[in-house]
Amino acid sequence: MVSKDTSMASLATQICTHISSIFTKPTHPYPQPLDLMVTELTATSSQKGRVFLYGVGREGLMLKALCMRLAHLGLSAHLVFDMTTPPISATDLLIASAGPGGFSTVDAICHVARSNGARVLLLTAQPETGSCIKHASVVCYVAAQTMADDEDDGDVAKSRPLLPMGSVYEGALFVLFEMVVYKLGEVLGESTEAVRSRHTNLE
Repeated sequence: MVSKDTSMASLATQICTHISSIFTKPTHPYPQPLDLMVTELTATSSQKGRVFLYGVGREGLMLKALCMRLAHLGLSAHLVFDMTTPPISATDLLIASAGPGGFSTVDAICHVARSNGARVLLLTAQPETGSCIKHASVVCYVAAQTMADDEDDGDVAKSRPLLPMGSVYEGALFVLFEMVVYKLGEVLGESTEAVRSRHTNLE
């Protein structure tokens, strides 16, 4: 329910509170998302493996932001379908997102990654019903609303949702990834100066 106070500060507080609440929800029997992602990325880095990332729509935009920060941390990070993306192999990790549980392209990419021996970390809000689960090595359950359960019963009297469709899941991904980058930087011993030194100067 959206507050009657629609000032900028109030809307920002409501959005941040909603997204924050996602991380208080239980994820059992799946591992806690932050710990799982840090563990998988640390293991890949220790093997000198590469990280590949793929998602569609706004989920894909969140993964692009994560890919950039992983590169800043010194990992070999690549977006699927970029012109310079190398082949995936057994020491590598694919991080893919399918919030509603499945997309045909995500299914296909995950299948190719697994068939080449790579690990697949699947981010999803629908771990029980999604078609992508069968390709996942590990499931990162983000218990947020997506378009799969964003129901509109046509009641115009109801207030318009502040975070419609997949916005809650997408916002939760951004926050999760920022936490991952922070914790991973600690584990890898990356200083702020080292991270900054890898930022592009072609701007």
